[in-house]
Amino acid sequence: MRTPGSKPSPPALAVIVPTLDEAGSLPGLLADLQGPAGHGLALEIVVSDGGSTDDTVQRAQAAGARVVSGVRGRGAQMNRGAASARAGWLLFLHADTRLPAGLCLADGLALMRRATAGGALVAGHYALRFAREGALFRHLAAKTRSGRPGTVHGDQGLLIHRRSLERLGGFDATLPFFEDLRLDRALRGAGGRWLRLPGVLETSARRFETEGAAVRLALMALMVGAEQAGLSEFLHGAPGLYAEQGRAQRLRLAPFVRDLQQRLAARPAAEQAALWAALGPWLRDQLWQLPHALDALAGDPPGPALRAYERWIEPRWRAWPGAAPLAAASVRLALRLLALQRPQTA
Repeated sequence: MRTPGSKPSPPALAVIVPTLDEAGSLPGLLADLQGPAGHGLALEIVVSDGGSTDDTVQRAQAAGARVVSGVRGRGAQMNRGAASARAGWLLFLHADTRLPAGLCLADGLALMRRATAGGALVAGHYALRFAREGALFRHLAAKTRSGRPGTVHGDQGLLIHRRSLERLGGFDATLPFFEDLRLDRALRGAGGRWLRLPGVLETSARRFETEGAAVRLALMALMVGAEQAGLSEFLHGAPGLYAEQGRAQRLRLAPFVRDLQQRLAARPAAEQAALWAALGPWLRDQLWQLPHALDALAGDPPGPALRAYERWIEPRWRAWPGAAPLAAASVRLALRLLALQRPQTA
């Protein structure tokens, strides 16, 4: 009980949701936050809007959320939401996230408080499942439980203390995407670690459904490879790499591959060779995803294919000096073949 004139206690947890024309998805998440998932916590809900033209803002305010508005771009919006929040603990969720029965945010927060006692640099994330069946979605969802580098993304919910986020420099806002990938890299580079929180979030598969699941997955791999290689001109300049959800449409992979090839060809030959040599070890370390995907065809990975790979193949593959050059050469050949695909005619 507060004494007269005393300041109210700050909320235990700020939930920050970046939005852009999310009137159809946001109310479901806000209802979940007001249900059992939020019990036991003083929640502060901040919707950071990037200029919605639908009634996203009105729906958020009607549900009791506080809205801050400004320049669009997920990283910028998440930074803006964090700056306006009163709570020390910050949970970033996507607007199409749902909190299934049995998930309790208080459990994750308690785990994080214990993990960061003494000043340890730790950020939390949830495992994920898609509101869509199929081997591809089993593969993607199971990756969120793997703990391997590069498998933590924003749709898994990111829980971090304000001090830790500031120590990492906040979210990178130079691109409209990859703020999660860059936070992951910054966290690991600073000696921090990810902690998987109790429970599973659910997300829609709407981008995969609109753009084509196989093409979107392949394009994301291309984008991550370009990010790893430092090909910023491709990430900044290739049109339609990651369209706003309301403008997403069916994609073809070949035009993006040709764009990438042209940008690579514009570099001196020695620079191209150095780029592929530097990229090779990262490509080598992605081979685990192939047996993981095979397991997804049979059920919920990980399964026998990945276990066999991790036990018998991966140690030898990573120790072999020729593995990285072979991986790089294989990807270069694949890109050349993909670039040869003819444009579709009307």
